[in-house]
Amino acid sequence: MRVIDGSQGEGGGQVLRTSLALSALTGEPMCLERIRAGRAKPGLMRQHLTAVDAVARLCGARVEGAQVGATSLEFVPGPLAGGTFTFAIGTAGSTTLVAQTVLPALLWAPQASVVAFEGGTHNPLAPPFDHFAGAFLPCLRRLGAVVEAELERPGFVPAGGGRFTLRVQPLAGASLARLELMERGAPERLDGEVLFSKLPFEVARRELEVLRAELPFGHAVRYRQVVDSPGPGNMVVLRAAHAHVTEVFSAVGERGVRAEDVALQAARAWQAWNALEVPVGEHLADQLLLPLALGAGGTFRTGPPTLHTRTQAALLEAWLPVRVDLQPEGAGDVWRVEVARR
Repeated sequence: MRVIDGSQGEGGGQVLRTSLALSALTGEPMCLERIRAGRAKPGLMRQHLTAVDAVARLCGARVEGAQVGATSLEFVPGPLAGGTFTFAIGTAGSTTLVAQTVLPALLWAPQASVVAFEGGTHNPLAPPFDHFAGAFLPCLRRLGAVVEAELERPGFVPAGGGRFTLRVQPLAGASLARLELMERGAPERLDGEVLFSKLPFEVARRELEVLRAELPFGHAVRYRQVVDSPGPGNMVVLRAAHAHVTEVFSAVGERGVRAEDVALQAARAWQAWNALEVPVGEHLADQLLLPLALGAGGTFRTGPPTLHTRTQAALLEAWLPVRVDLQPEGAGDVWRVEVARR
């Protein structure tokens, strides 16, 4: 049984999620210790338990230690199977993180799958649905995956209640193709959107004013009032479409944070990425490593690797016969990432 130290690297839920996916795919049992030891509240939380249960259901796994607060877990996988599932977190925990955990198993399952996820869809410290569907999934489709996601209703912290559906066709013996993403290509569109639920329009108006001031003249900004979400919430989303890639940047409104600062946070994230002239942003960078390691590898350019990216690289090298090289280009902040078989 493979023993994984959950405190390594960023010491959060990423080690758990990646290890669950790889255990299911390789068929190798694992024992995960010191789960989320780097967090203020170590151990499993509701969204992590949902990820454990979801992967276990997809591979008929035997699981020991799956309870709130647990800091160790044994996971013994069985054969993969697709189908129709609903995975409900029961809180406002991130549905997109659960979806990213089960997606590899769905791609390599012998049957097509339709999976509904319920919980938070627009969370702080997690990819919002807009990034998952608008930046990550297009890259997967470029590799040959047949996968679509549809948002039914947004869910914000703390009420949750969001829902989206993921439809996945199995690879059926094929492999994910190699990715070469060295340039972003010509700009095609940049637009901003303010989502708000059960909040005064004044919040959206102030955020829109900042976006109009910070984005280049002539680009579209708009608002969308969400009427079917159970609780209040707010997020600013920027989408930058280029010939070879679309990147998404966002910021979540939180109690005590000025609306102007929320919009400015999203705008600054896009501006920093735009100034580097790289195709892959910091969050997409760590998300791409797993599908590249499971497929034919690839190369892309990005900014300085985050701790999440470095943690993911080390974990993949421990689980799989792959090499993940992270190398700076010259003395600047542009880095080249290559994933290749050993």
